[in-house]
Amino acid sequence: MDTAPSGGAWGRYGVPVRWDALFDDLAAQLAAAESQERAAAVADLTRAEHATMTLVERLRGTSGTVTLELRDGSVVAGELRDAAEEWVLVGEARRQHLVPTGAIAGVQGLGRHAQPASSPRTARLGLGHALRALMRDRRPVQVRTPAGAFAGWVARVGRDHVDLEVTPGNGHGSRVVPWSALLCVSESETGYVAR
Repeated sequence: MDTAPSGGAWGRYGVPVRWDALFDDLAAQLAAAESQERAAAVADLTRAEHATMTLVERLRGTSGTVTLELRDGSVVAGELRDAAEEWVLVGEARRQHLVPTGAIAGVQGLGRHAQPASSPRTARLGLGHALRALMRDRRPVQVRTPAGAFAGWVARVGRDHVDLEVTPGNGHGSRVVPWSALLCVSESETGYVAR
């Protein structure tokens, strides 16, 4: 004889089961599954978005001081002033450093966010544009390569190399440096020298 109370049924082991508790449990399981699916979808979208970020976009999204570790083990630290696809400009108290992105071995102080170029024109400014600006301004520079650091003036900028003169206007003492060997071009502390 069935002695189940009204509104319930006998469970598998003779324990009364309430239908509303059963449906509540099923609804909770469904909500938990949907929540897990949403969390998994958000994680997948986040990973997919991170996979599209470039180092330069992350550098643009960083404010404050960064430390660029270069391929030769040296470092350039300072405030990130600008970043293009082929170069990064870092400023410290006394001078600025132009670092080709290919010379960067690691970055410390990088933010988590990315920022696309403020204008497509700025993003297209290549390393040659930046080096020609240094040549035009006639500022003494220090060029760092794996072979050492060399002081002088940017005299000519080729498609894949730069001529560095030891003294302004003296082509006989020039050093030709391929872009592939450039680690950093820093402003010299001596200031402006006319040629």
